[in-house]
Amino acid sequence: MSEVEKWEFGSTEWCEYCGNLGVQMINENVADLTGIEWGFSEIYTHAPDRILAGREMSAYYFMVKDGKATGGVGAPEECRALPGFHVEIPWGAIAHASSFFYGRKGQAERSAGEGVLFKAIAESTGISNPLGLKRREVYWHPEIGRALGKGAEEGGGLHNETAKRLIPSPEVANLPQTKWGVPIWEEMSEKQRNDFLTLIGVQT
Repeated sequence: MSEVEKWEFGSTEWCEYCGNLGVQMINENVADLTGIEWGFSEIYTHAPDRILAGREMSAYYFMVKDGKATGGVGAPEECRALPGFHVEIPWGAIAHASSFFYGRKGQAERSAGEGVLFKAIAESTGISNPLGLKRREVYWHPEIGRALGKGAEEGGGLHNETAKRLIPSPEVANLPQTKWGVPIWEEMSEKQRNDFLTLIGVQT
């Protein structure tokens, strides 16, 4: 069996793969898309130039509208105007952790670790929202949520399938980290902290 092609988190190729996979999973697991209006988009801010590769932003999306699922690279306003899941977050804050495989428990533990990291950065910098996080109210359409999460406990689902296509990103892979790849602020050296703040676009 040949090795699957892998890319860096947020790269054009990976974003295209993720967007197309979301469409595929919806089409394969939701029998009727009629009447559903729902969108998913992730924008990764402060991505390195090699990740942007000439794009204005690192992002991917997929959506259901007018009875059809579409998706790919970018985050079109048509998608972001729909109820669903939409987030903007610094690339470096999640690039490494996104390559780990997990089910519900792992997801919860990763999210808890990110909460600790983001709180520590806020306390260290004195900035209430240092990462400039932008996240609207989340709405998961029941059928779509089941489709995207199908098989997650056994290593499938949208997150795990996209994680399988990732290679380490050097800026974050070697930082002190939790078992789910979330950087540990308390264990970073002063230089690592300063470099990480620069990476995620925090101006102190």
